[in-house]
Amino acid sequence: MSEAAPLDPEDRKIITLARSARARNGVPEGAAVRDETGRTYVAGTVALPSLPLSALRTAVAMAVASGAKSLEAAAVVTEAEDLPEEDRAAVRDLGGAGTSVLVAGPDGGLRTTLQA
Repeated sequence: MSEAAPLDPEDRKIITLARSARARNGVPEGAAVRDETGRTYVAGTVALPSLPLSALRTAVAMAVASGAKSLEAAAVVTEAEDLPEEDRAAVRDLGGAGTSVLVAGPDGGLRTTLQA
């Protein structure tokens, strides 16, 4: 569940992208996902009255809308202690149950790695 080894550079990259999205947009969460071809999709929280979406669900939706067939990994930068089941379900829908979801704090430090 927790980090035991140094992060793969590609995983560090999606955490950095997620952290940047959070800071740039001034939103509670930033997320990034990496698809089966290595492309990344970055998003922040969407807080419209008619469309409330977490950053992670938004990033997954962006990947799907761009033609991604699968996910290799996902990252979310948040102050929250845990992820809602709906976030993990979105990753699972596209990437499968074994897809890693990296959860980092606002400082970019990895707190835990979950399976979708």
